[in-house]
Amino acid sequence: MTNKKTLGILGGMGPLASEFFLRLIVEHTKAVRDSDHIDILLSSVASTPDRTEYILGKSKKSPVPSMKTAIDHLVRGGAEIIAVPCNTAAAFHAELEKYSSAKIPNIVEETVRFARHLGAKRLGIMATSGTVRCGTYQNECKEHGIEAVFPNCAEQAAIMDEIYSKIKAGSAKVNEIYRISNAFLSHCDFVVLGCTELSMIDFSKFDDADRVIDSARVLAAGSILQCGAEPVGFERIYDNFRRYYEKVI
Repeated sequence: MTNKKTLGILGGMGPLASEFFLRLIVEHTKAVRDSDHIDILLSSVASTPDRTEYILGKSKKSPVPSMKTAIDHLVRGGAEIIAVPCNTAAAFHAELEKYSSAKIPNIVEETVRFARHLGAKRLGIMATSGTVRCGTYQNECKEHGIEAVFPNCAEQAAIMDEIYSKIKAGSAKVNEIYRISNAFLSHCDFVVLGCTELSMIDFSKFDDADRVIDSARVLAAGSILQCGAEPVGFERIYDNFRRYYEKVI
């Protein structure tokens, strides 16, 4: 395919999630030779101040200056689309989009739009406490007539422990995440993996895998399409993603 656009990945939030997102792009782009893939620039600035700590007021160090510097590097390198595989960073999307000359898709907006396409009326959200506090999913769901449902305090603490103490440290233990997902699905249409660390958990053997919407996969498939390539090989819930994307986005 000709006239493909260069993708920039504003990563480092966290590094494992960034590497996982890059792999999603490469593994799910239809290609038979190297040149069929899209050109990708990855900026993995692990020193970016923690988004959740800043949103919750536990740190005065804003992540925005670091992200703007990374955007500068990506744009100078030729990035025309910049994917930010971090749901918590979506709290700063408007400021980053205004700053950047390259298009920056909004991971939260695209995930909720996809949920609406699937017919969601009640959506369980598994995310960092920073994402919950800043209200990005609440606002986007309200705009699309969807009820956003969040974990209770104990479940939210368990999600944060899984993200920060286990997945970011490279030692995920998924049983608790499966339990919380099942609890959501008892009264929600779908559950959203609203943190790209959670995206790395294998849900392929989960009983209701077709009711789990992964924000990283939504952003990856959309990024592939925006860059002029064809997404392939995603899980069944993402079947016909091209037809949905061209109609809705």
